[in-house]
Order: sequence, then C-alpha cells, then structure tokens
Amino acid sequence: MKKITGSFQIAAVYVGTVIGAGFATGREIVEFFTRFGFVGFIGILISGLLFIYLGSKIMMKAHEIKATSFEQFNEYLFGKWFSKFMNILMMGMLLGVTAVMLSGAGALFEEQLGFPKQVGVLLTIILGFLTMIVGMKGLFAVNTFVVPLMIIFNVFLMLHSIRDPLFLESMFEIPYVDDGWKSVIAPFTYAAFNLAMAQAVLVPVAAEMEDIKMVKWGGYLGGALLTLILISSHFTLITIPNVTFYEIPMAIVVKSMFSGVYIIYILIIFGEIFTSVIGGVFGLDKQLKNYWKGSSLVVVSFIFTFAYLLSFFEYSKLLAYLYPLFGYFSLVFMVLLWMKPSKEKFS
Repeated sequence: MKKITGSFQIAAVYVGTVIGAGFATGREIVEFFTRFGFVGFIGILISGLLFIYLGSKIMMKAHEIKATSFEQFNEYLFGKWFSKFMNILMMGMLLGVTAVMLSGAGALFEEQLGFPKQVGVLLTIILGFLTMIVGMKGLFAVNTFVVPLMIIFNVFLMLHSIRDPLFLESMFEIPYVDDGWKSVIAPFTYAAFNLAMAQAVLVPVAAEMEDIKMVKWGGYLGGALLTLILISSHFTLITIPNVTFYEIPMAIVVKSMFSGVYIIYILIIFGEIFTSVIGGVFGLDKQLKNYWKGSSLVVVSFIFTFAYLLSFFEYSKLLAYLYPLFGYFSLVFMVLLWMKPSKEKFS
C-alpha cells in the first residue's frame, strides 16, 4: 500500500507541475493542439506517449545517478561544459514560466471574477511564499489534493461535450490556419518544453525516493493522467466556437453549461496554476542555492519579484511567444534523454 500511495504522490506532483496556467485554463492546449482540429488530436496522442515514457525516464535516471537538482541532471545529459549553458537557459525558462503562471492567475481573476489582475497575481505570490516555507511536504500536499479534482472535472466536461450533436463533426474537422506547419512539430516541442520544465521538480523528488519501482510507476501514472487530461480538454474545447479568442476557454465552457459549479471550477484552475508556480519556484530555489548559500527567503523573494515584473505582459501573448520558443530549445534535451540507456527496464 505504501508503494501505491508513493507512486500516486509522485504522479500527482508530475501532473501538477505540468498543468499550469496554460494547461488548466485550456489556452495552452488551444495554442498547440485544438486550433489544428483532428491533426491536433493526433498530436496529443504523440505528446502523451512522450510524457509516459520520458517522464518516467527522467525520474529513473535521476534516481540512478543520485542527481538532486536539474543542474546535476543536465551535466549528466549534456556534459560538464555545455550543461552550464543549459542550466542558465533552464533558469531563464523557469523564471519565464513562473511569470506566465502569475499572469495567468491575474487573467483568471480579471476575466472570470471581475477583480483587478494584480489581486490574482499578488494572492498567488503570498500563497507561494507560505507553501515554500513548508517545503517538499507542502508540494506533495497541494498536488495530491488539487490534481484528482482537476481530473474529475475534466472527464465530466468531456462526457458532456461528446453528447453534443456536432461533436463528431468538430472532432474530425481540420480547419485552415496560417501556421498549419506548426501542427507537425507541436507535439514534440510541447512535450519537450514541459518535460524540460518538469525536471526541475521531478529530479529532486525522485532523489528522495528509495524505491525505483515507485518512481517508475509514478512516472507512468503521471504521464497517463496527463494524456487523459489533454484528451478530455481537447474534446471539450473543440465544441467552443472561436475558441482562440478566449484567455480562459475552459472556464467559458463551465460558465455556459454548468453555472452552478462555475466558482468551484475557477478555484480548481487557480489551484493548478498555483501548483505549477510552486513547482517552478521549488526547482529554481534548489538550483540557485548552488550559487547562494544564504536564506531561501531571499532566493524565493528574488524569483517572485522578477516573475512579478514579467507578469505585467498580457497572459495569452506571453504564453504564445515564450512556450513555443522554449519548446524549440528543449528539443535537444528530449533527444539526449531519449538516447541515454537505462539500467531499469521499462516494463
């Protein structure tokens, strides 16, 4: 039972780290998949397989080489000298993603609740500080609570959406888009980016686990759950007319179809944004401590201050520009990870 519980906790952290502002709100899924129609659905299946296999491999290799931070893991993948460049790039990417999360929290409060954007941003920062004080236990606790709720709601919305008379027509439609060529590389850049970001949390988490089987199955389960959420979100989003126009498209569905649980779903979206914020800050804190031996409070304050300044940019534009860019950089990480042999069999 302990192994099952441990595997589920690892899976929850994996899912919670990947599901952030873009994923939970649906904006990220629209950008990479849904706007390409049926081709986007094929892309989701490809990304799902990469999440299952490579997510497990990150943790298993981290456990195998006793890496406690993404700096050590990148040195294993890229070598001593090139890893220095990758570590700097990773820190920049994590700061950028944290800014996107904060901007997403602000957009959620502004578009869906009618509050000023800064209310959502500052509330997320305050709660982030409190969780970071608790440490790894806080990371596990938040994800173990929020992730199951997100999965239940997403599957519920999907089951309702597939009963729509126009669902099959929407499902197999391949709309024209000016940058349709991106649909071919989107599943790879999307998976590469999210895996590169997730390693900041997955590596130290795997290092603290004693049982390699628990780590492996936690990765498998986490990847499978991510695939399920991607598919269920896509099936829901394809039923929304002009879905690319909305900052928080998933909330639009809930508000129009299930207004009674609308506020609950908004809180769940906020919870998922929050899990990615603390996941990114947790990974950055672990990394920056290699260069700064002072208090974690100073490190975390620096991270939130920098991300806060970036969060003033519009959420959808920040996501549309930074995420694909980071995805291209992360492809090298994914290819090298794929090529590394493993002692533990993937079965």
